[in-house]
Amino acid sequence: MSAAAANPTKPGLEDVVVSPSEICFIDGHKGRLVYRGFDVDGLVAQSTFEEVTYLLWYGRLPTRKEMDAHVKALSSTANRKLPPKLLAMLRLFPKKTTPMEILRTGVSALSAFDPDAEDNSREATLRKSIRLTAQMPTLVAAWDRIRSGKAPVGPNPRLSLAGNFVYMMSGRKPTPLATKTFDVALILHADHEFNASTFAARVTAATLSDLHAAVVSGIGALKGPLHGGANEQVMLMVEKIKDPGKADRWIRQALADKARIMGFGHRVYRVEDPRAKHLKRLALELGRQAGSTAAVEILDIMARVVSAEKHLFPNVDLYSGAAYASMGISTDEFTPIFAMSRVAGWAAHVLEQHGNNRLIRPRSDYTGLTDEKYVPLAQR
Repeated sequence: MSAAAANPTKPGLEDVVVSPSEICFIDGHKGRLVYRGFDVDGLVAQSTFEEVTYLLWYGRLPTRKEMDAHVKALSSTANRKLPPKLLAMLRLFPKKTTPMEILRTGVSALSAFDPDAEDNSREATLRKSIRLTAQMPTLVAAWDRIRSGKAPVGPNPRLSLAGNFVYMMSGRKPTPLATKTFDVALILHADHEFNASTFAARVTAATLSDLHAAVVSGIGALKGPLHGGANEQVMLMVEKIKDPGKADRWIRQALADKARIMGFGHRVYRVEDPRAKHLKRLALELGRQAGSTAAVEILDIMARVVSAEKHLFPNVDLYSGAAYASMGISTDEFTPIFAMSRVAGWAAHVLEQHGNNRLIRPRSDYTGLTDEKYVPLAQR
């Protein structure tokens, strides 16, 4: 009996369980997202991204002493700054290079400067996790300024990861609302079970490769428009519509044309993505502060029509871009921001994979020929 006959194929590995995990749980029917036993709604209301990274990596909430040490490590200039040679390398890239290409290349390059690069012990991987989580916002912000002809802004150790990123992007002290929005966005995107990028990271880790290599694999998967790039596509639709008064007609025509509409539906959720409501609220607040809520109004109309016509509900990508756009962030920076958060989850999964490793090696359902006879080249 063939492997395919014994195990019928499921395109996209839909509902295939590949490994036990204690990191993240999704209840697709109730619309719940849980990190290590804690519902994300409660974490958004009471926690911070720094604390969530501790929870994901260590499996529990920290004590005050542990939290202080963890925040100090994540905020230190030594861990946040980029090596001067890496900054020099960034200046050599064509300005048209996309932020995700820079992030993919930059994270790979950072391994060359990491003192624990080749050490896969849990202790070394935790140290690398702290450095990468601290460095990736600096890398994203540095390229955004370099490609605009501006000097990079160095990290501020007195600001949170969220606040520091806003500061490095703009060079100005972030507003409380901007800091809170980014902190919530980082929490909401930190992990999401065995999504494409996390699975890619775990496959790489399962070969006993290092954290940087696993994260680069995750970034490569996240770059695709069917994964992390979806929020960029949402905002491109909003930019086409422009006027909330035109949104209903536009989305109905798009549905009639069978166009792919990003920001709706999910492989796991059968109800609205629990992350969407938080980002919608913050996007609306930021829009009001910026003087325009048109983007959120357009998205609300789209959500109403798509839910009624296709029974598809908003996912995390629908409103996140609107929140970032209200802060003046370029559309092509949305996915790197996603990666800045998801590195916390990728690191947690690398730690878990290495803790009880087995090489991930699935089979294929071979549908080709098996008994072809070779004909010498001269006779063809």
